[in-house]
Amino acid sequence: MKVLAIDTSNYTLGIAIIDEEKVIGEYITNVKKNHSIRVMRAIEMLLKDCDLTPNDLTKIVVAEGPGSYTGVRIGVTIAKTLAWTLKIPLVGVSSLEILAAAVGRYFPSAVSPLFDARRGQIYTGLYQYENGKIKTVEKDQILQSKDWAKQLTNLSQPVLFVGNDLPLHREIIVEEMGEQARFAELTELNPRPSELAFLGMNRDGEEVHNFVPNYIRLAEAETKWIEANQAKDSN
Repeated sequence: MKVLAIDTSNYTLGIAIIDEEKVIGEYITNVKKNHSIRVMRAIEMLLKDCDLTPNDLTKIVVAEGPGSYTGVRIGVTIAKTLAWTLKIPLVGVSSLEILAAAVGRYFPSAVSPLFDARRGQIYTGLYQYENGKIKTVEKDQILQSKDWAKQLTNLSQPVLFVGNDLPLHREIIVEEMGEQARFAELTELNPRPSELAFLGMNRDGEEVHNFVPNYIRLAEAETKWIEANQAKDSN
């Protein structure tokens, strides 16, 4: 089984190909560039370097969000197109779960992956390994980082935080949690597309045309459009 994983849900662009229990190729960049003009080129390059063609693939796994509205949409659109064209299964995995899975297997308690959501807010959730498998403790959500940190103090156990946006919220987290808060190393902050591939490898595929991203909230432009139209209707 050869699985292609695609993650464009945030600044990090990640592409990986695995074959059963082996990572045969992985591409990661963490730069603020337009994913839409880079992701297909990255996929083509990785397939070529691994001596594969699209027809060799047996499943597509994509980071379904939350994260950047545009980034999530780009990755999901490409994944759906490839899965439909190649007639192979499509699987979506939480963008937060990818972060948690990579570091959680070596941490004895819960992991809180996070992405910045602006205005003091974060996308986050709570995950923990049980019997060798990652489990969701608290579902993915959006809230103020201060409120999240306060909530986690009730766990009475260390919590490992991971994500490239940690510097934006680290001070607030430490203020609320003190030594209860632990932080992943710099080399662990990028989501690994190979981890995404393994997470989705044995999950059931979804109906391609009905598959939708998990934005958690509407994009700001959509929210303003809805508010504007609601105001017109009330006049």
